[in-house]
Amino acid sequence: MGSTRYDMDARFDRARKAGYGSKSAGEIFTQNAKRMAHESMNPKGISFRESRDSEVHPNSVPIILGLDVTGSMGHIPHELIKEGLPKLMGGIIQGGVPDPALLFLGIGDHECDSYPLQVGQFESGDEELDMWLTRTYIESGGGGNAGESYLLAWYFAAFHTRTDAFEKRNQKGILFTVGDEPCLKKLPASAIREIMGSGQQTYTHFELLEEAKKRYEIYHINVLHSDQAMRADKGWKELLGQNCLSITDHREIPDVIKRVICNTFKNKTSGSTDGGEFDHIQMF
Repeated sequence: MGSTRYDMDARFDRARKAGYGSKSAGEIFTQNAKRMAHESMNPKGISFRESRDSEVHPNSVPIILGLDVTGSMGHIPHELIKEGLPKLMGGIIQGGVPDPALLFLGIGDHECDSYPLQVGQFESGDEELDMWLTRTYIESGGGGNAGESYLLAWYFAAFHTRTDAFEKRNQKGILFTVGDEPCLKKLPASAIREIMGSGQQTYTHFELLEEAKKRYEIYHINVLHSDQAMRADKGWKELLGQNCLSITDHREIPDVIKRVICNTFKNKTSGSTDGGEFDHIQMF
């Protein structure tokens, strides 16, 4: 995966023909009408998703974007397909990171939802990224259990991804979750078996976060559009510190992600360990 380029002109033309700017979420995200995840995004039985270098992308930069697809956050994928995704990818490439490989995850609630985890592939091309994003089922579930399963993104990244960036260059990828709730604090072995098809160990969110940190820089974008999100902010800051990025307008998501990635890449290529302009990033 990731052997094609992101072509802004081709993407603009295809989006115009597909009606991304005018169609409803239900018209674009066709799995919603079927009320089920796309077969290709079912994580059951997946061994690994791989981000590999290629002739086109010799220095691949693995990026995981875990999107909360529960009720209050279901509009975010629609905003991304309309204009956010090309803004994100174009900004990353123009910002000096020519070889991004982006993997979409759909995140729900493993205690309540039928499809708490959906998994795409690491891709670099505009057509492929649009395909995985629009295959996502916006389940619009969640529950009254004071959290969502953002820890599933950490679980999958830690145990089910392989990247040339880490294996060849000892370079961590970057993982973002985007949501407005606290993180659920336990992932039982029974839930892992149901989602992945196998699993013998129960994990806490702290344990999964530490496992994922071995190969990824971990960020959470907390969208402060509700009282619940405001209350969740304190917990996220305690968990991630400055890597909890709080915003009041969801339209800022592509720009926030782009700046983190470009800044991280700049620091790694320059040999700096300083967090630069992102040491104190706050969007509200």
